[in-house]
Amino acid sequence: MPRILLVEDETSIAENLIYALETEHFEVAHATTAGTAISLLDDTFQLAILDVGLPDMSGFDLCSEIRKSSTLPVLFLTARDSEVDRILGLELGGDDYVTKPFSPREV
Repeated sequence: MPRILLVEDETSIAENLIYALETEHFEVAHATTAGTAISLLDDTFQLAILDVGLPDMSGFDLCSEIRKSSTLPVLFLTARDSEVDRILGLELGGDDYVTKPFSPREV
């Protein structure tokens, strides 16, 4: 079963995404902070979904940390919808950028 690391601090968003992803037969590991995500990260994940606005580190910084040792695909999921933020996320190594609000099917 493909594994996804979801890093999202908003409980309602995380619960909806976990439900949608598990319905599609993905295994989801959920972290609410970048620190927890870093401790969970290993080579068994096929995708990381990162919120940009995390309480301990930005999702952009977390992506940079992931990129130091991994080519794991990264999807940013964030309320930051400016062109500058989208470009920054992609330049830092993100593979896609989805803005909130979103449809779980879009993810």
